[in-house]
Amino acid sequence: LSFEPLPREFFSRALPPPRLLLPREKFEGLRALGMDVVGLLRFNDALSSMSAETFIETVLVRRLNAREVWVGPEFRFGKGRSGDFAMLQRFGADHGFATREITPVLFDGERVSSSKLRLQLAAGDLAGAAQALGKRYSISGKVVHGKQLGRKLGYPTANIRLAGKRPALMGVYATWVHGVGEGPVASVSSLGTRPTVFGTEPLLEAHLFDFDGDLYGQRIRVEFVAKLRDEEKFDDLPALVKQMDLDAGQARGLLRHDHEELGVSA
Repeated sequence: LSFEPLPREFFSRALPPPRLLLPREKFEGLRALGMDVVGLLRFNDALSSMSAETFIETVLVRRLNAREVWVGPEFRFGKGRSGDFAMLQRFGADHGFATREITPVLFDGERVSSSKLRLQLAAGDLAGAAQALGKRYSISGKVVHGKQLGRKLGYPTANIRLAGKRPALMGVYATWVHGVGEGPVASVSSLGTRPTVFGTEPLLEAHLFDFDGDLYGQRIRVEFVAKLRDEEKFDDLPALVKQMDLDAGQARGLLRHDHEELGVSA
């Protein structure tokens, strides 16, 4: 059971926390881990003003008929964050459910947390994030139509919108794109607001090397291998294209070294 949007997103709309997973990715990830049912509660004014006691009685007992409730360390809930592990234990004794705490996952003696992952991704430490996650960080989504500017500049892109969510990383990256064919496709990707062309909404744009096809409407997954640079604003489009040429060359080189492990070509 999770919330959408995240409570911190709801209360900090001007500057929401970066999202590690989009809602569909969270749902699919939990299902892939063996969850039979995944619930996403809509976090709105009504839920945010609900007392912890009412949340237990209305959501956990009446709607879910809970028998066991597992929560992470320091979990708080209800209006004013008044509910905690001890409250769940007390109410569980009366309503017939047991409360358990999920043991933190440690890596190199440090707790793996979403806060630390956000810091690693923002700093471009993709290797550190991959170690904690057990796999490389990626973003999935449906390919949508853009302004076709990349095609005009010689770099057509598959674009993924982030549904108004703030991304956990920004910049230009060497990437693999999954979901196009039998194996991953080497690519260079930009995630940002495109300041050179006066963009405002964060957009993930992946240019697939040596690929010519229509991906509109398809769901793809962009796997981040290495950060090339931060996003920047260029004086004009020729200057942007010159940098894109350098980015593409660097990405091809990095992915060529990476192909042995994956068994594909870059």
